[in-house]
Amino acid sequence: MRITVKRNKERLYPDSKRVITRLFKNGEKRTKSIVQKVLDFSEAEASNSLNVVLREFAKRHRNITKIFFNNYIKVIHYVNEVTGSQKKLSSTKRLLIGSYLTMEYSIESAALFNPSVVEHPDQNDLEEGQKRVIISFRATGESHISSIVFRSGIIDSNYNLHLDPPGKYIGEAEIIKRHIYNKEEFALILNEHGVVNDISSEILRNLGEFFYYSDFKKVIKSAQETRSLNLEQQKTLKEMMWLARSHYEIIFSQDTDISERTIFPISSTESNGIEDARFVRFTDDDGETIYYATYTAYDGYTILPKLLETRDFYHFINLPLHGECTKNKNFALFPKRINGHYTMLSRIDGINLYIMFSDSITLWETAHLLREPVYNWELVKVGNCGSPIETPEGWLVITHGVGQMRKYSIAAMLLDLNDPTKVIGSLKEPLIVPNEDEREGYVPNVVYSCGSMIHKDVLFIPYAISDYASSFATVDLRTLLNKLKDDSK
Repeated sequence: MRITVKRNKERLYPDSKRVITRLFKNGEKRTKSIVQKVLDFSEAEASNSLNVVLREFAKRHRNITKIFFNNYIKVIHYVNEVTGSQKKLSSTKRLLIGSYLTMEYSIESAALFNPSVVEHPDQNDLEEGQKRVIISFRATGESHISSIVFRSGIIDSNYNLHLDPPGKYIGEAEIIKRHIYNKEEFALILNEHGVVNDISSEILRNLGEFFYYSDFKKVIKSAQETRSLNLEQQKTLKEMMWLARSHYEIIFSQDTDISERTIFPISSTESNGIEDARFVRFTDDDGETIYYATYTAYDGYTILPKLLETRDFYHFINLPLHGECTKNKNFALFPKRINGHYTMLSRIDGINLYIMFSDSITLWETAHLLREPVYNWELVKVGNCGSPIETPEGWLVITHGVGQMRKYSIAAMLLDLNDPTKVIGSLKEPLIVPNEDEREGYVPNVVYSCGSMIHKDVLFIPYAISDYASSFATVDLRTLLNKLKDDSK
């Protein structure tokens, strides 16, 4: 018999009105044609055209003239080819060209799903029994490109979630190309991807033990300009750049609400989506708190497990995970070191649940089988639904299982606190299965979560409904822990 789960009536559906701006890539020929046509405008015609677009779109985006100018800068080399020198252009025509190279993108027009929840860094000005939280979602728009979006809210003393109203403007972060690379680690990544030959070795020899992205680009450019490269060497340099771009930092303006911050695919490794971010509030041995999120980067052909790091949800560092065991999906970091080691759940074979230990948060070389599918509702595969949660009874792991008709269910297991390779409890029946109101969506018959949390004596579970919308559920923690122990007898 399944234990009682209280489903929240509130649901979050995708909202097509939530839009960001993107560079409208029109190709060299068409871009040059647009530039020439704007050049042919009189200043009065250009001013009138710019005023029209500002009147229509200025209320939809924060500082849209800055957006236009930034997109103009991205094609300034085309402008110079057409005009001889972009210095001849008035500021009005520069902005007008930028407006033709800008488009709106509805980030969650298709789906808003696979949520995870963590405690907000700011717990000030709350009433007794309340907790402020941040909930992340996988937002999916046109061409099924996924990004990370956020909402904030308060869980009250009666375990009700009160979401803050979303901000009006949505935007991307500023990209910072100042990541410091460790040559030894970068060489390991190249080796794992089979990018090892004479030209890759030469590039690495010309770099210091630690180097910046700008240093790397300079060495690559020098090799391209000074050497006669064959096709294989040219391919190697492209692959090296592809992997280097997978490291980056982003910063959001402090005048943005968290609901206005979108982590949209930036590097080529994630050009087709940022999938299923599992956020965790990590406490290091020295007491420092860092928020991490594991996610899957997808470029349309290859997946790459990656890690986000932030302390304030304004500044994010993005790093690839590497090592023999960074294969497949479903990585979830424990919220603290276990016996001095970083600890991670994974599903490296696509079927079974594994546990891994490492001295480096980005390097994972060995994995231990933790659990195989046992029950009929999970025989296809098992995996985690987010990072483990520490309780006095053990590490509570919310899991998912896939059974007949590819139906996804949410369940739970319990691991030993000191030795999490030991499973001390596992539910024989799932916690949440898709009910009649939840089984229809982009992918039918699916409930799924990327991270839960405990508030007082209740487990709070945000979960996705058939890869389309999201909702929330609560479970009495003591009842769940007792059931886990009973089912293990």
